[in-house]
Amino acid sequence: MAIPVKLEVFEGPLDLLLHLIDKNKIDIYDIPIVEITAQYLEYIRQMEKDDMNVMSEFLVMAATLIDIKCRMLLPKEVNEEGEEEDPRAELVQKLLEYKMYKFMSFELRDRQVDAGRNLYRAQKLPEEVAAYRQPVNYEELIGDMTLNKLHELFKFIVRKQEDKIDPIRSRYGNIEKEEVDMEAKALYVEAYAREHRSFSFRRLLEKQSSKMELIVTFLIILELMKTGKISISQENIFDDIIITSQLANTQ
Repeated sequence: MAIPVKLEVFEGPLDLLLHLIDKNKIDIYDIPIVEITAQYLEYIRQMEKDDMNVMSEFLVMAATLIDIKCRMLLPKEVNEEGEEEDPRAELVQKLLEYKMYKFMSFELRDRQVDAGRNLYRAQKLPEEVAAYRQPVNYEELIGDMTLNKLHELFKFIVRKQEDKIDPIRSRYGNIEKEEVDMEAKALYVEAYAREHRSFSFRRLLEKQSSKMELIVTFLIILELMKTGKISISQENIFDDIIITSQLANTQ
């Protein structure tokens, strides 16, 4: 009967490699790839993982170790400077960086635990001390400032404000938007046309109280002409325009 063995859980492939190196007391700069690869593959065989993403990370590292093992069996490559390249160099660099980050995480975790043990007492001052306000020495605050100097300073500020005012635009009043009810004005013009079979266009416009009402009335007259409800006539060029209403017949 096989004895069940509970394996230690590692955060990733590099974590497992560091464990094997520490367990075998191996110099990280001189890793025996053959021995480490064998132990690494043996550990993977005993792993039971449902998450294929996690397993794939360990399998990629296993493939990397086998690749390094094969490269070490071949003649060593020489770089541009004539030095022999170590196939383990990149892996060693990654292990050193991971080891540094791991120790840093341990240090931060310890600091967090220590910080949680610190207790601070809330500030509590006597009412007399909390209500104390340092007195203001007005003579020291004013210094050599006199009423004449204050008056000159005030006039200087006023002049600066006056210089900012545009002498032309400042005379303009506020421009307000004039609202004209188009529907109500149309009803007014149509009622006027029903009451007058023939009337002067100029007299109709003179009854309007604003420029906007003139424009709206003119547009309504054009619309009534378009629909055939009124017709216009002018005997001479500068004569008054006479409007003849067809609406008067519908009364």
